[in-house]
Amino acid sequence: MSVLKIYNTAGSTLLETVENWDEIAQRLNSLGLRFERWKAEHILEDNCTQKDVLNAYKNDVERLNQEYGFQSVDVVSLTANHPDKETLRAKFLNEHIHEDNEVRFFVDGCGLFYIHLEDKVFSLLCEKGDLINVPANIKHWFDMGANPHFKCIRFFTRPDGWVGHFTGEKISEQFPYLEN
Repeated sequence: MSVLKIYNTAGSTLLETVENWDEIAQRLNSLGLRFERWKAEHILEDNCTQKDVLNAYKNDVERLNQEYGFQSVDVVSLTANHPDKETLRAKFLNEHIHEDNEVRFFVDGCGLFYIHLEDKVFSLLCEKGDLINVPANIKHWFDMGANPHFKCIRFFTRPDGWVGHFTGEKISEQFPYLEN
């Protein structure tokens, strides 16, 4: 179940928890973030290829590509047995911005996005079927958990893909991790 938690920037006070998917979407959309739910056009097997995944969501992928002009789309998968999981987690746990939108669709598994807007931090648990678009230049970070399990479609308007500009702030250390 997708969950939105709203904190003060100190991370010491949980201001609100929203568990209704439609209300989460409405709240995020009002902040300029896009939150959608997609359904596969056919069942995907556990050993499916990138081509299989993109084909299962072909209409939604094409719709987003036309709307944003994405230059590349790929599928990334990370599991608990990935040899670099700790390094990758540490990297993405640092607050950063992008000159591009960060758009992720969760084909499987889950991950926790933190979006830092003014004096609040929005913690969004994304799960299978959720699409999140964090617009360019919005401070955020991502927690994939100590034992990651997710498969995501990633969208990029930049040919060089994921390029993060880290703020150097340690704000992420003040908030609960995915496993908490």
